[in-house]
Amino acid sequence: MRTKLLHRTSNKPMKGNPNNKWTSIIHLLNAPFLKVCFHELNKNAAPGIDGITKEEYGKNLDENISNLLKSMKAWGYRPQPSRKVLISKGNNKFRELGIPAIEDKIVQLGIKKILDEIFEPLFLNFSFGFRAGMGCHDALKGLSNCIFRNPVSYVLDADIKNFFGSVNHKLLMKALEVRIADRNFLRLIGRFLKSGIMEEGQFAKTEEGTPQGGLISPVLANIYLHYALDVWFVRIAKSKLKGFSEIIRYADDFVVCFQFENDAKLFKRMLEMRLSDLHLELADDKTKIVRFGKFPWKQWKNGGVKPETFDFLGFTFMCGKTRKGWFKVELKTNGKRFREKTDFCEYLA
Repeated sequence: MRTKLLHRTSNKPMKGNPNNKWTSIIHLLNAPFLKVCFHELNKNAAPGIDGITKEEYGKNLDENISNLLKSMKAWGYRPQPSRKVLISKGNNKFRELGIPAIEDKIVQLGIKKILDEIFEPLFLNFSFGFRAGMGCHDALKGLSNCIFRNPVSYVLDADIKNFFGSVNHKLLMKALEVRIADRNFLRLIGRFLKSGIMEEGQFAKTEEGTPQGGLISPVLANIYLHYALDVWFVRIAKSKLKGFSEIIRYADDFVVCFQFENDAKLFKRMLEMRLSDLHLELADDKTKIVRFGKFPWKQWKNGGVKPETFDFLGFTFMCGKTRKGWFKVELKTNGKRFREKTDFCEYLA
């Protein structure tokens, strides 16, 4: 449930004028609000480098929150480095997580709630990741319906190489500034982006990226990709394509559906150029164009080439048929990817 935080500010609603910005929001990070954020934290979440658990911090909650606010108001508050944790992805590959300290989790959750209030109304319908009332199953259903109900014959299964570790901080701040003019609030977010990572007692700067594991990382990723990918796709890329096209995105995982093969190839080239401008790149070994959909399935039944498969959010998409012999989209759990995502979620607060 959204908290309607911004209704308590003096700013006028932004609806109707895309140039309006929120100019004063940092005062929302007050004692009652931060206490609410504390109580919403997962009590079983992994601790940060300070080793303090939620239970330990809560024993003197009023005093701790009071001291935190004093430090924030005097600009003496600086987020601690995140504790680096490696989650196995199999094949000797690991996903890096940055686990914040308990106090930083509280502030991050407060920032996340405010950012959700500001940017949620702007997000497009094909963006499903880390949004209230939406989840993986909604994205999977949306993609299945898109393929079933539209003239889809090709799918671009795309993967951005090390997205969370490669986000450009300057471009991310520009995305935030589209709707936020509170310099102090932006300055606080900037401090989190620069807080660094601690691994085995060694500190490493974070000049780019938003470490996975932080509570603000998902919403920051959504805001960044809203402008970097979603709006660009709708306003620019689609106008250059001849047939049907649609994108389904869950955080940095996305699939693009096409009617024509030439559109799929053209979009892939445009996407590579777009990501290059954003200091990002596609993972060549995980990005591919596959024949998939109702028409490739019909051609296969008439003696043509069998449609290919692709993976999305831990599931493998396959062309199948109903008992009456009609086309349908079938999903099969990709066990390795599903376990990886489950292990990842256990570390999130």
